Amino acid sequence: MPYYKLTLSLDVTEHYLRERELDMADNKIREIRVIRENPRFRRYPEYKESGVEFIGSIPKHWDTVRCANLFELKHIKQTSGEINLSVYRDYGVIKRDSRDDNYNRVSADTSNYKLVEPGDFVFNKMKCWQGSLGVSEYRGIVSPAYTVCNPKRHFHGKYFHYLLRSQPYIQEFNRLSYGVRIGQWELRFEDFKDVTVFYPSLSEQTQIANFLDHKTKQIDELIRIKERQIELLLEQRTALINQAVTKGLGPNVEMKPSGVEWIGEMPAHWTPVMLKYAARLVYGDTLISENRDNGVVPVYGSNGIIDTHSSANTLSPAIIVGRKGSLGKIQYSDVSCFVIDTAYYIDRRTSHVNLRWLYYILQALKLERFRNSVLPGLNRESAESQYIPLIVEEEQTQIANFLDQKTQQIDELITAEQRKIELLKEYRQSLISEAVTGKIDVRNEV
Repeated sequence: MPYYKLTLSLDVTEHYLRERELDMADNKIREIRVIRENPRFRRYPEYKESGVEFIGSIPKHWDTVRCANLFELKHIKQTSGEINLSVYRDYGVIKRDSRDDNYNRVSADTSNYKLVEPGDFVFNKMKCWQGSLGVSEYRGIVSPAYTVCNPKRHFHGKYFHYLLRSQPYIQEFNRLSYGVRIGQWELRFEDFKDVTVFYPSLSEQTQIANFLDHKTKQIDELIRIKERQIELLLEQRTALINQAVTKGLGPNVEMKPSGVEWIGEMPAHWTPVMLKYAARLVYGDTLISENRDNGVVPVYGSNGIIDTHSSANTLSPAIIVGRKGSLGKIQYSDVSCFVIDTAYYIDRRTSHVNLRWLYYILQALKLERFRNSVLPGLNRESAESQYIPLIVEEEQTQIANFLDQKTQQIDELITAEQRKIELLKEYRQSLISEAVTGKIDVRNEV
């Protein structure tokens, strides 16, 4: 894409995001505040104390019930021909094959898996405090690690799905979970069954559930729009970097074939050279967690800052390249940093290489492609043998300054969109909590 067209495209993107935000999204974001402090919805006419400290008052006509009177443990095993279900923190109980980001393996022998039927309450006893729970809409089987509860009385499943996944109850499950360490905290059924929940009439449960279905669908759609906008901005950022580091900034420069696939045509005065003649990928020194102290120097791993230390052993600034985990991830640090052994850092072979320009070159080169065929990780020799365009230092600086400015603009837009997503999620959670605990009256809202 010619440079002038790329710049025009970026300007259009900025204009769209800054001036033409969807009215619906902006209206929803304006609503994101504590509902009780600035009520948008009505409150019930009369309230009473619930007897539940973390909830406070509830509508006067609502009943309370212990989970022991609402659910009982269910142990139906040795089922065959059933679909596999999973419990997600963000969604509750879903069909396992409906998502491609579940990396937990299904056992070859599922004879000990537990049967789940529509209306059953299922929770991951070790992750309940994170939100891995929900009332199932499906029939299927789950791992023995899950706790399955059968309803003892009739209720609207979606209402209790929202109630038990609301923020006050997640916090209560967090309080009741315990174990040796956080990753192994466990919520036992004996503790779960003593939790008090609220039981409005069945028709009111239905009204609340229908309201939340409607509102959360709207909010989720807005979040999806924002996430798509971020994807487009990231694509724009990548295209901008690739264009600048392979074609330069001049719109009328004479071009020639580079002979390098990822570069294509390049300015006639540029020369392709192997990366290893401009820079080397050097192993970071090992600094195990036991040897780190509580300093102010950031410790980098393949995926970013993971700790701090009191002293640094690399020059500032530095480029860190993910060697394991986030393979090929490029990070730029303009502060003194200590690089640990899960990452490489870039050692320039000559002082005539602008480190910021090289940072953008490495992003365009996409180092994550060069995997080690024997051991997991980045193949350093393969990466260093790739060709990059060699240009004079002055032009390196011009390109780096241009990209610093333009990528900062895009990054600010991305940050703004991410913040809007956070606010929409906060609003979603607040709305659910207020509705299911009776702080707002939504019976006539849908």
